[in-house]
Amino acid sequence: MNAAGHVWRWAALIALVIIADQLTKWVVLETPAFNALGCLDPTIRCGRIELSSVFDLTMLWNRGISFGTFQSSGIMRWILVLVTTGIAVGFAYWLTRAERWFTALSLSLVIGGAVGNLIDRVRFGAVVDFLDFSGPWFGTYIGGVAVGFPWVFNIADAAITVGALLLFLDQFLMSRSKPDERNPA
Repeated sequence: MNAAGHVWRWAALIALVIIADQLTKWVVLETPAFNALGCLDPTIRCGRIELSSVFDLTMLWNRGISFGTFQSSGIMRWILVLVTTGIAVGFAYWLTRAERWFTALSLSLVIGGAVGNLIDRVRFGAVVDFLDFSGPWFGTYIGGVAVGFPWVFNIADAAITVGALLLFLDQFLMSRSKPDERNPA
């Protein structure tokens, strides 16, 4: 049976990603140290909890897409909502026809992440980001190359990124058919 025959498993994974994303965001929004709802400014980090030299929780409202790129407001917010919805619906349709479990896994992660961020964008006009791995090396240069991870992100962003990378692997590396011996390429 192909992967699409297990659509309920993939729906459960999508739901798990959405629940994990929204639950962690709820914890951040309810933590007084972040002052999250009092700080709906897209450029200000509302609060920070230092956990280690490598990882912090840093509340940031993101009005763009993954990892804060393409910041927007006003009508662009609703355009992003429409585009995200369209992509999620298209991927859901693709999921119902997926031949391989790897394709279905990839699509499920992207869909779950997209819906998780879509919920925030509709509710707040921005997405809650809080996972900060910038560490002490952010802004450091080694041999003229910047070192560090400057982006603050969330569970949905991570699911979208992992899902997109897996989908790339699936579509461009794993799905290549072997050349027909009778008709060499």
